[in-house]
Amino acid sequence: MPALDRATSALLIVDFQSRLMPAIEDGGSVTANARRLIDAAEMLNVPILFTEQNAEGLGGTVPGLRSATAGLAHKMTFDACRMPGFLDQLPDRRDIVVAGCETHVCVLQSVLGLIAAGRRVYLVRDAVGSRRAEGKETAIRRMERNGAEIVTTEMVLFEWLGTAEDPRLRQVIDLIR
Repeated sequence: MPALDRATSALLIVDFQSRLMPAIEDGGSVTANARRLIDAAEMLNVPILFTEQNAEGLGGTVPGLRSATAGLAHKMTFDACRMPGFLDQLPDRRDIVVAGCETHVCVLQSVLGLIAAGRRVYLVRDAVGSRRAEGKETAIRRMERNGAEIVTTEMVLFEWLGTAEDPRLRQVIDLIR
């Protein structure tokens, strides 16, 4: 897959929910990287869509991650693509950058659904989490075998920038410090 281009990218934030996050291994780091992605996307005009799985049971998105510019899709299916209207809510961009929880359930199934729907998926390894490391790592390997590109938060930010001449370079660098 080619390098990410912010003009063809959208950011999908899967199920960073209040009752789920305390159980996520290294949840603080995963959430911090998701925040970096959201901030950069807002700065660089990359559209963002959040999902919430069974919000009544798992609560809403954790405070501090929500974005006033982002869309929100509620779902009951683990694969967001199986919810009626989800693909219509997803920004019409070829490349979907994915962060979220749990890696081995909703992230995995949504990524497989996005690939089946013809999208190029870039899974942000340091911005996905599960309760246990083996679930996360097994899911990442499976998504990669099925066509997802595995990236890191910094890779995404610098690919979205594209050049050191971008006037927002300093702001992006500040996000990762």
